[in-house]
Amino acid sequence: QVQLVESGGGLMQAGGSLRLSCAASGSIFVINTMGWYRQAPGKQRELVAAITSGGNTNYADSVKGRFTISGDNAKNTVYLQMNSLRPEDTAVYYCNADLYTTYNRVSSRYWGQGTQVTVSS
Repeated sequence: QVQLVESGGGLMQAGGSLRLSCAASGSIFVINTMGWYRQAPGKQRELVAAITSGGNTNYADSVKGRFTISGDNAKNTVYLQMNSLRPEDTAVYYCNADLYTTYNRVSSRYWGQGTQVTVSS
């Protein structure tokens, strides 16, 4: 079993900052990639940012220059620093991990339960 536990969401005024954390635990052998997705009401879930175990990062165009993803491989944890928040950043943010477990030779994707981020204008 693998669990992803997120924290750090909340309510913030436009222009403010929030930091999300996601810790993966359980029968993990190796993590390939961890990332953050978000889903706003009435919209599809979209990639916000991702980071590989080697430190390569990928960002949605809408958050480039404002959000920074980082990871701690030793702790199986990924962070999302969100600066200059905008009302359009309001969404449920989901942590995602692509990883190998100790009992499966094929990598699988796991999701956290989601954390609400609300940005007021």
